[in-house]
Amino acid sequence: MERTESGARNGGAAPYRFGDIVVDPAAHTLLRAGVPQPVEPKAYAVLLALLQRPGELIGRDDLLDRVWGHRHVTPGVLTRVIAQLRHALDEDPQQPRYIQTRHALGYSFIGQLEDITGAAVAVASEEGGETPAAVVPPPAEAAVELAPARAPVAPQATLPVWSVEEPVAPVRASLGHWSALGAIALLAGLAAWLLIQRHAPPPGSVAASVAVLPFVNLSGSRSDDYFAEGLAEEMRDALAGVKGLKVVASVSPATSKDVADARALGTRLGVASILSASVRREGARLRITARLTDTGTGFTLWSHTYDRELADVFDTQSDIAEEVVHALLGAIPGEDSALSKRLAATRSEAAFDTYLQGMQLLRHPDQPDAADQAIVHFGQALKQDSGFARAQAGICHAETRRFQSQRSPTALDNAKAACQQAEQMDPGAPEVDQALGDLYRVAGDPERALQHYRKSVQAPDQAMYAHVDMASVYAAQGHGDLALAEFQLALKLRPDDAYIYASIGYQQYLDGKIPQAVASYRRAVELDPKNADRWGTLGALYMGAGNNVAAAQALERAIEISPAADTLTNLGELRYQHGDYAAAVALRRQATTLTPDDFRAWGNLGEALRADPASNPADTRKAFDAAASRAERYLRAKPDDAQAVALLGLYRAILGDPAEARQLAVRAEALGGQPGEVALFNAETFALLDDPAAARQRLQAARAAGIAETQISSNYTFRRLGLWSPPPSAGTSRGTEPPAPPSSAGHPAGG
Repeated sequence: MERTESGARNGGAAPYRFGDIVVDPAAHTLLRAGVPQPVEPKAYAVLLALLQRPGELIGRDDLLDRVWGHRHVTPGVLTRVIAQLRHALDEDPQQPRYIQTRHALGYSFIGQLEDITGAAVAVASEEGGETPAAVVPPPAEAAVELAPARAPVAPQATLPVWSVEEPVAPVRASLGHWSALGAIALLAGLAAWLLIQRHAPPPGSVAASVAVLPFVNLSGSRSDDYFAEGLAEEMRDALAGVKGLKVVASVSPATSKDVADARALGTRLGVASILSASVRREGARLRITARLTDTGTGFTLWSHTYDRELADVFDTQSDIAEEVVHALLGAIPGEDSALSKRLAATRSEAAFDTYLQGMQLLRHPDQPDAADQAIVHFGQALKQDSGFARAQAGICHAETRRFQSQRSPTALDNAKAACQQAEQMDPGAPEVDQALGDLYRVAGDPERALQHYRKSVQAPDQAMYAHVDMASVYAAQGHGDLALAEFQLALKLRPDDAYIYASIGYQQYLDGKIPQAVASYRRAVELDPKNADRWGTLGALYMGAGNNVAAAQALERAIEISPAADTLTNLGELRYQHGDYAAAVALRRQATTLTPDDFRAWGNLGEALRADPASNPADTRKAFDAAASRAERYLRAKPDDAQAVALLGLYRAILGDPAEARQLAVRAEALGGQPGEVALFNAETFALLDDPAAARQRLQAARAAGIAETQISSNYTFRRLGLWSPPPSAGTSRGTEPPAPPSSAGHPAGG
């Protein structure tokens, strides 16, 4: 049956007045002391039904029939809207002035109504009341799905997320996988939007809205953290697919700890309720204690402890999700079965457990071979359930990440094969479309990437990642306005997501806005302090800003978590700049062992060996030979990477092949991408080819494109040949850059 609103006193009826309250059915408004009080339409309809029959007891079933159109909803829904009305009317449920509860029977309006001349109309009053769990009402019904929470201003951030403030010395670090926008309008547009957001009044939270906090692992072993975190992620994504229910982003542990009070957290996130849970796994037994808390009052809406067999994990998740939906929306025909399906992508408990371990490795890559280990786990999950499409999509995502970070052509081939198989297993699945979008984006096929992102963005659990990834595609194409719009949508969906801050920070870096990029990455590591990649990127950005002390601290923090190749290389650059060439060689040699397919790691090692008087020339040549051969393999897979072409030309010049070096330099410039980095690398190439005029011309172009003087001053060739004489200070090393945020970082396909 179609749900209908109460028809009480509509049309041009006169307003109801009682106390300092004015309810105007014609305008559909509720004022308290002249201030509008937003309530959801169902609650407003209940209030009108009570006002239409003042002093009369109206039964629960009658109200459910009149407002919801049928009785297939739980009584808790009516309790919730009554609590919302009490909140709007500023009424103490223990001493009600307007709405009287008759337990197990219904409700009645007991206030004194005034006629239009101000004369009071007496209404009988009775003792009694209830202790409801109030829900902060929304400004309008449409906000349930269309008005996500405003991005809060991070108290720790020193700059806006995307500031138009010019850096003191605008610099541009070495290239990443995105092309520079070079569009001041994009920076100004996002800065203006954020400024408006900062000064806008806090929006009312949507009544049917929930934040899923990280589940607490009570198993007594940190090794079970992946299980608790994975269950929370699965729950959030399943609830996000319920029509009419707003679900905010994953709430970082830092956020939930910083704001312990449910009401404060609800205000910060713009939600009316919070789902929290503890998970204890002991052998074959599973205990989950879940609680749904109202953020308007801090009262518990619902709580339950599930003590079951581990094999019943899917049913347990479904039960919790259904209780949340019933408490916030009532019973929705067919929704329970849909939730169960979303929460049971596999019926193999073993495959699900293995899959969660793989997802944990991709969300928190605190080991150098995290992607490799994740692939092993996804492969094991497929052995346990050969039809588990999410696990196959996970392999595609992990291989795509390896190609993006390590420049490994083999990883790209593996990603293509895995994505193709995932598409065959479950065509049209949002997780598969997201993985395909990532694959085509890094492979240089933006149009096909956008086709898949536009599909995956329709799924609430994938939307934020699709928006960010579409922004990266548009940015690479030079469509600054479109990229800006996608970043805005992502921020609205998840205002406290570290991945978004990192992605915006990377774009700021590409535009030469190093101080702003530093501020964004600082916020990212505050939200996700265990992410080694982001600490490493922050360190690289500090190097670009000339703050070597902060750079060393951030890089060392990253290495404590996970000694990634980029981080080791950049720390080696700091040692190099201080004249500790032996330490630079050691760090960069370690980087080659972590990413043996990455031509940049070998080129950076060769650079350190060239500068170290104690090194063997044969070792130097061996390093550059390895760099050149790997660069050639990579360019066969991605021939449009201008930086890689320029670096290969530099390697050929060092190895004594002047003709090919010159051809590659010209080819890199013809590609038209990454002009600053290409000019810098080609300047060194022409210097080695004994063409100082061409070298100086390209150094001038590099400076004009925003390359920092510190990157020029610390260059071995420029110093040796007299193209630059001051001592080196800061700057990222040749062929390295703040590593780009991995596609859908923290949320690979299926997660």
